[in-house]
Amino acid sequence: MKILISGKQIAIGESLHAHVEHRLEEGVSKYLDRVTSVNVVIAKEAHRFKVDINGNTGTASGVVIKSSAVADDVYACFDAAADKIEKQLRRYKRRLTNHHNSKMQGDLAPSPLPLKAKKYVLKSDNDAEASEGMPLVIAEKSTAIETLTVSEAVMKMDLADLPALMFFNSANGRVNVVYRRVDGNISWVDPEEKAA
Repeated sequence: MKILISGKQIAIGESLHAHVEHRLEEGVSKYLDRVTSVNVVIAKEAHRFKVDINGNTGTASGVVIKSSAVADDVYACFDAAADKIEKQLRRYKRRLTNHHNSKMQGDLAPSPLPLKAKKYVLKSDNDAEASEGMPLVIAEKSTAIETLTVSEAVMKMDLADLPALMFFNSANGRVNVVYRRVDGNISWVDPEEKAA
């Protein structure tokens, strides 16, 4: 596992560097052995520290793990972010184990290949609209819409720390969306079969 540690407006000492490497190697490898790289960014913002952790499994499913934390002490801040990563990976491993057990019992059919799609980033200013009434596109990226169960979609959304995730529901084949509400709960949108 490749661990990249960088600092914004802070010098990363040898002690902190060793603590980060040891904790990530121990904590991540306990749950997943396929993590190829982890990027840790430690930033000093006024009187507080902020730590962002991003990891990539390098697998075909493209599972990404993300976490961040803010605290007064840099070690406590990193440990809080690492705890979140370990909690995400523990849930992920538990769901994978349950998924494999039910697959062995013949409950699940193999899921179809993901549908290729484009993801666009739109300019947020309302006055920056194009002449046709379309918003201004500032970035474009290839993505895929996967066929997942609702619990797999929630797990993937949590691991990648996404606000929302679109997927094909493996139970009915329709496009569904899960998203995190302002109150912290998760909402699931499943359209009806036919438009009224």
